[in-house]
Amino acid sequence: MFVETMGLRIDEAVNYWERRKGGWENCTARELEDRITSGVIERILHRGVAKEGVRHALDFCRSRDVKIALASSSAYRVIRAVVERLQLDGEFECVYSAEEEEYGKPHPGVYLTTARQLGISPVECLAIEDSANGVLAAKAARMKCLAIPDAATQRDSRFAIADVVLDSLAEIGAGVWHRLDG
Repeated sequence: MFVETMGLRIDEAVNYWERRKGGWENCTARELEDRITSGVIERILHRGVAKEGVRHALDFCRSRDVKIALASSSAYRVIRAVVERLQLDGEFECVYSAEEEEYGKPHPGVYLTTARQLGISPVECLAIEDSANGVLAAKAARMKCLAIPDAATQRDSRFAIADVVLDSLAEIGAGVWHRLDG
């Protein structure tokens, strides 16, 4: 069931399920959001593992002398937990959460604001995405998009609008860069 809300902000995911299931027993939507977020952070800090090729992808992008940002639908406290667990502090010129936007992904706001903060036109940006909602947001922002779907979502037809689809961040290299640049 998580596939239906992957890439959404937590408040939007809770709202999505509340509309389909009809409310929550023993708590408000906001309390449920906090419980879920706290549980996710605990799991990240104790069991979080980087996707294959994260360091390779960062190093490759840095070798191309591009600015690297993290634009996420996750709350800042989740982002901080990931950055801490994966020892990514200092890797990004900009870290921005859609919690500051009126809408999360698939709305392009988080990407447009991040590009503006970097001082780069969205059409000169590449988004690397693992969710279909993220791909939709990147393409709505007029960015190039490289998709690396999770195994559970690989068959989602919305990934077809990505410029390139790979199985792993470890596959990023000169050939992929050329395909995206062309």
